[in-house]
Amino acid sequence: MRPILMKGHERPLTFLKYNRDGDLLFSCAKDHTPTVWFADNGERLGTYRGHNGAVWCCDVSMEGDSTLLITGSADQSAKLWDVQTGKQLFTFNFDSPARAVDFSVGDKLAVITTDPFMGLTSAIHVKRIAADPDDQIADSVLVLKGPQGRINRAVWGPLNKTIISAGEDAVIRIWDTETGKLLQENEKEVGHKKTITSLAKSTDCSHFLTGSLDKSAKLWDSRTLTLIKTYVTERPVNAVAMSPLLNHVVLGGGQDASAVTTTDHRAGKFEAKFYDKVLQEEIGGVKGHFGPINALAFNPDGKSFSSGGEDGYVRLHHFDPDYFKIPSI
Repeated sequence: MRPILMKGHERPLTFLKYNRDGDLLFSCAKDHTPTVWFADNGERLGTYRGHNGAVWCCDVSMEGDSTLLITGSADQSAKLWDVQTGKQLFTFNFDSPARAVDFSVGDKLAVITTDPFMGLTSAIHVKRIAADPDDQIADSVLVLKGPQGRINRAVWGPLNKTIISAGEDAVIRIWDTETGKLLQENEKEVGHKKTITSLAKSTDCSHFLTGSLDKSAKLWDSRTLTLIKTYVTERPVNAVAMSPLLNHVVLGGGQDASAVTTTDHRAGKFEAKFYDKVLQEEIGGVKGHFGPINALAFNPDGKSFSSGGEDGYVRLHHFDPDYFKIPSI
């Protein structure tokens, strides 16, 4: 399995996202410029210029033809883009850096989280996304406050009835999207012990995976917030992904950038580890990055995955036929 190396970013990667058809891959990095690539051969298709801060997260609309891209950036804004032309369609401005962004099922709403900043607490904003960009307004439908520390991820729950958030305080919360009430928090005993860095939903939204700096990833039920599985690894987890095809989860990570110099100096030691989703056992790994892995994404067809690292590279891996023969129960 030879990876395709995609060099388009000058700074560490922060997020990767495939569109629904799996033919485009969107990458975000700390270099202000989200980029779109062809997902089969890794060719760079174009960039989205307009942010002037690190871009932390992006999402692409599911309905129709992947026409809308939303990005959240440290420049205190979230922007809507035309995927095809790279044109900026709208800017949501905030008083603090925007971190996580996620379109609802149907793309009528988007959730955007903002960081704690200059005395402001972190918040989750729900925006209505207009069918016609000219009708777009900046007003929030709902603003949720409460959690302490940064909210690293906020995603829509099943049928857009809830929002699932997780972040620095290591607590996963489920919010009601109609009323804005906090419905549930995960039980402290079974939850993560340190910052939750990443969250990935299953294709059917019935369960989701969280990765944390406590060197573990956990699989949760989306409705009841029951802990289903725990995957233990030996380094902090920065990124998680779930195969849409097989019972596999992938974890990526490594030390914080500031501590990397104290670790093993041999090249390409940072690997994406594959675990059996059910048995919780490690089944393999893909080495290659020269720094911690910050982003992981599976192609919706389950036949390839990509990883983005602190080294500024996106590595695109198309699985060998052998991969699909790995016995699973």
